[in-house]
Amino acid sequence: MNLSNLKAPKKANRNKKRIGRGMGSGTGKTSGRGHKGQGSRSGSSLMRGFEGGQMPLHRRLPKRGFTNIFRTEYTVVNLDRVAELGEKELTLEKFVELGLVKKRNGLVKVLGNGDLSVAVTVHAHKFSKSAQEKIEKAGGKAIVIGEPVAGSK
Repeated sequence: MNLSNLKAPKKANRNKKRIGRGMGSGTGKTSGRGHKGQGSRSGSSLMRGFEGGQMPLHRRLPKRGFTNIFRTEYTVVNLDRVAELGEKELTLEKFVELGLVKKRNGLVKVLGNGDLSVAVTVHAHKFSKSAQEKIEKAGGKAIVIGEPVAGSK
């Protein structure tokens, strides 16, 4: 296979349908609109989801709640995952490198599911109370990112 024998697949290059050009074209007379009715008239355009006058699906289904556009989403990391990594210090870069966090600039929250036996320093944007207690109990540190350090201006 080379450039000299490349060919477009069958039906890839078809001429556009020329409507209203006589009976021989296959789309003469009514021009593919059928006889009478709403779709046959000029200027007819139906809304998306129109069901012939039946109540459309998007209006039949109940609406519940609302979407908060100001919501902040955190990537959740549990302590049992932190424990099985076997690292001494976990920063955001390390989380991304190990594949625990997908977004490079995403927010990370550590939850207290699981137990820690080794002292680990964890840098994250948020910690649950149980996670913070377990990390400190094991002799590690839970460092909150984006919070000013005490004693500095």
